[in-house]
Amino acid sequence: MVLADDHQTILEKLTRLLEPEYEIVGTAGDGQSLVTTVTQLRPEVLVTDISMPISTGIEAVSKLRNSGCSSKVVFLTVHNDPDYVRACLATGASGYVLKARMLCDLPHAIREALEGRIFVSPLSPGPS
Repeated sequence: MVLADDHQTILEKLTRLLEPEYEIVGTAGDGQSLVTTVTQLRPEVLVTDISMPISTGIEAVSKLRNSGCSSKVVFLTVHNDPDYVRACLATGASGYVLKARMLCDLPHAIREALEGRIFVSPLSPGPS
């Protein structure tokens, strides 16, 4: 599994959360290094943030898909917005997890992705 987020503390939390069940083979802190890391390591699963420097997670995953990458992708984000969900799923992603729900939703989303299913965290309703 490869983890991508531009905040080191999030990468550390993700590693602590996921390492008991999954092998973390690499990390990336921006979209460009994400593409390089995934291309080199070819992980079964990629967990990535959307908002990262150089290129977004969505741009990076689109680039990976165009190059033939078949890794399962779960986006982990603060964006509580259906438009982002649609954009992420359009890249072929299998999951969309809100960071606020990371502890309860992310392990489930990864298992669902590995089983060929899609998982999306419940979104909060927007302002009325």
